[in-house]
Formats: sequence, structure tokens, C-alpha cells
Amino acid sequence: MSERATPPRILSIAGSDSSGGAGIQADIKTITMLGGYAMTAITAVTAQNTRGVQGIEVMHPDLVMDQVDSCLADIGVDAIKIGMLGSPEIAMRLAERLDTFAGAIVFDPVMVATSGSVLADEATIAGFGALMDIATVVTPNLPELAALTGRETVGEEEVFEAALELAEAQDTIVLAKGGHAAGDQVIDYVVSASGKLASFGHARIDTRHTHGTGCTLSAALATMLAHGQPLTHAIRIARAFTRAAIEQAPGFGEGSGPLGHQAVRKLEADD
Repeated sequence: MSERATPPRILSIAGSDSSGGAGIQADIKTITMLGGYAMTAITAVTAQNTRGVQGIEVMHPDLVMDQVDSCLADIGVDAIKIGMLGSPEIAMRLAERLDTFAGAIVFDPVMVATSGSVLADEATIAGFGALMDIATVVTPNLPELAALTGRETVGEEEVFEAALELAEAQDTIVLAKGGHAAGDQVIDYVVSASGKLASFGHARIDTRHTHGTGCTLSAALATMLAHGQPLTHAIRIARAFTRAAIEQAPGFGEGSGPLGHQAVRKLEADD
């Protein structure tokens, strides 16, 4: 794409969260707050709230691909965020369709919701490899990083090693999110096949309102990359937005509550 669109056009390929805290709904809020134009391809519809996932209906792969093609063919897309997939066939067909996509692809390999509900089976996880092969950045949390590298767990001292293993295997950049680690600090590592590119840290926020943090971060990163920001600066802004949204959480729900996207001051691309 020779000229960057204004506003940048971001396609979110993910599941719908009926409670509005994660998935497509969190992505639309994030992209809009960060000055992007949000489009969606819904992979699954969930009955979901802060306490868990009560039901899932996966979309037919043909319908998912029709949604993607509709956006690409008319409005156009500058960056893509991929979240919950729903089935191995959706994963494989997306990887094939997006193999020649010229913009950034941010893949959040969603396997388990913040509430603890499993959102991907083993076959779907196996299909993640094809998408990681074409992704610009993959953003696993520590349980997801463990699953993607065949480990039972990833301890704090193993994060870089596991992230490097995944980056080398898939020839991609890995943003390994440290929110599931113990301790007062949350440390995220950015790793490529050639080694560590950067690390970011902040004090842990003592809150139960973290539903949709991974969705928010990956959507924010895709938006910042579509704005033309360099990778490490795009990650810095995405992390700042996500942290601010956690701090501004409205306190809804009895479980892991949603973030306060709408309460966050808009972060300009040159912050």
C-alpha cells in the first residue's frame, strides 16, 4: 500500500463477547479511541460475561472468509488483528488468504479467557502455526507461550528462552506478555529470531478487572502499526493504552471485569 489511509483501517478477526469486555467489542473500542477505523470479521459468537463463557457458536469458515474479503475488496485494510479463531479450518483458511497481505498482522493466540474458560481446542492450537508464519507480531501470554512451545509452564526465568524458541520456529516477532507471572512487576519481552529487541515493565495493578487485556493490547498494537509507528514505539503506546484502560475500569461484573476503554484519553500516534 503506497499511501497510508487516514484514518488507518484496521480489520479485527475475532470472536464476539456478549458482555462487551473482550473480543470484537474490545477491539472496536480500542481502535476507535486510538484514531483508527474499525472493521470486523466475526469468527464465533459467545454467550459470555465476567464470570465465564456460557456458550459458543462458531461461524462457518465460508462466512468468516466472506467478511474478510468484503473488507479487503472495498474499504481496504492497513493492518489486521487476529484473536479467537474458533476452528482449525478458519485458522488455515485465514493463513492462506492473508499470505500476501502487505500490511501488519498482529496475532493474539487466544486459548483461554481471563475468566479461565477454554476458547481453543488442541486442533485449533495446532492450526496456529500457519498464522504465526505470516504474522508480523505474535502476542502470547505465558500459558499460551507454554502451549505453543510444548511446555507445561513458562517460569519467569524461562520467558526469553521460550519466546526466542517460538520466534525462531515461526520466523516472527514475539511479544511475550508477563502478566501471569508472579511478583510486583509485569515484564513483557519483545523477541525476534535474532534475539531480544526490547523489554517493557511496569508495576502490577492490584485489580480483578482485567477482562479483555490481551484483546485490547493486540488491537492497540495493530492500530499503532497502521499509523506507521515503529514496532517498539507502537508496543510502548499499546501498553500505555491498555494500562490506562485497566486503571479506568468501571467496576462492572462479579468476576474479571471489563476495562474502561472509553475513559482513556486518546493517545496520539506521536505520543
